Amino acid sequence: MEEIPVKVAVRIRPLLSKEILHNHQVCVRVVPNTQQILIGKDRVFTFDYVFGKAASQDDVYSNCIKPLLVSLIEGYNATVFAYGQTGSGKTYTIGGGHVGMLCASVADEEKGIIPRAIQELFQIISENHNTDFNVTVSYIEVYKEDLRDLLELETNVKDIHIREDEKGNTVLVGAKENQVESADEVMSLLEAGSAARHTSTTQMNEHSSRSHAIFTITICQQRDKNSSAAESTTARSIQMITSKFHFVDLAGSERVTKTGNTGERFKESIQINSGLLALGNVISALADPKRKNAHVPYRDAKITRILKDSLGGNAKTVMITCISPSTSDFDESLNSLKYANRARNIKNKPIVNYNPDWDRMDEMELEIKALREALQNQQSSRVSRISQVSQDWGQEKSKIRALEEQLAQFQLECYNHRHCTEEAFSLFHELKVMSGLAKSQKNRLESWLCMAEEIRSETASIPGTDDAISSGREEPHHITILQLKRELKKCQV
Repeated sequence: MEEIPVKVAVRIRPLLSKEILHNHQVCVRVVPNTQQILIGKDRVFTFDYVFGKAASQDDVYSNCIKPLLVSLIEGYNATVFAYGQTGSGKTYTIGGGHVGMLCASVADEEKGIIPRAIQELFQIISENHNTDFNVTVSYIEVYKEDLRDLLELETNVKDIHIREDEKGNTVLVGAKENQVESADEVMSLLEAGSAARHTSTTQMNEHSSRSHAIFTITICQQRDKNSSAAESTTARSIQMITSKFHFVDLAGSERVTKTGNTGERFKESIQINSGLLALGNVISALADPKRKNAHVPYRDAKITRILKDSLGGNAKTVMITCISPSTSDFDESLNSLKYANRARNIKNKPIVNYNPDWDRMDEMELEIKALREALQNQQSSRVSRISQVSQDWGQEKSKIRALEEQLAQFQLECYNHRHCTEEAFSLFHELKVMSGLAKSQKNRLESWLCMAEEIRSETASIPGTDDAISSGREEPHHITILQLKRELKKCQV
């Protein structure tokens, strides 16, 4: 099983208007022509992708997310999650924010990762005619360590549980999964879920996310494994593949001194920071080669349990760290970069999500089908041969019957001829002793008697002449009888 590292991207937002107004300076810069970031005077970090303040939404999507979408269609699980302090641009980047950012009036270039991925996914589905797709979506938020279904608000938080299936994959039991047929349908559900998400205004962010949100697209494919259309339909084999794409918008890390949160907002901040601390501990445990076999504290928080497959498990994962360039956020930005740098050392083990038993079942079904066809062909051939033999035997029987009848007729004729010959032979013997015949007649009669005697001797010496007389032997007899009949008539005259 091949191990691949978690890909890490860093996006630096531009200075906000109020930061410019208060004369904040830039403390984070992209090193030109590299994938490196310089923070402060001398701290340099290298990442898989680096996006400066001029980077567009399409730049982020094309470089980071499009390869994940390709992997999703191939059957791999995929995850993208955005991390950073509150107000650093996570929700804007991920594209799962408040309804105003999702509506149709938003310019295409401003749309985030989720809307772009949804649009391209259904474009791929419409172009792939040899595969049947079944697409479902779910939308969950982790609010103060409770799981809440954003697509079915009436679901009790106690009815949603995190479990592991027989293969060790993390699943959410009790969360509603909506089957969808189009990108517009998915966007409608995303908007409805985002409207129900816990958000609030703080001193740092007008639309601050107060929960971690996980939007999941699940696709089930029924794929024909035979690529050649010329192959016989009897050799077709269907492959079932199910894969998931998690879009995770993490709530931002917060400092009370900056957010000014009190009361309920303060309690939310504690829960948010607690979940992010648990996530940091998981990343540290997975990224440290010295702790390769050490315990990984996935169970310390709900968000880390949900992301278990995405961090060190069966998924291709991209982490997008969003940071502020302002000097006032230097400490938070530095911590975020350290956080992201550790994540680069995490190794995942993604595999194509299909059951190998299905292939074996397909092979067995094909083998059974081939054996049935061979048996059927053999039976058909056997019946055909029997029919042909029966037909040939019938024709041979008819020929034998005709030959037997012909033989019987010849035997009867032969018998009659021999009888006549014997009668004529006896008669000529009687004539021989009679007086009144001329000398020439006697000589001729004597000559014919000698010839007849010779023929009788020759015939008697041939085996089986009493039962069957060949046509070659019948002809002299036949000629002799005619000649004797002629001579008899002459004598009678």
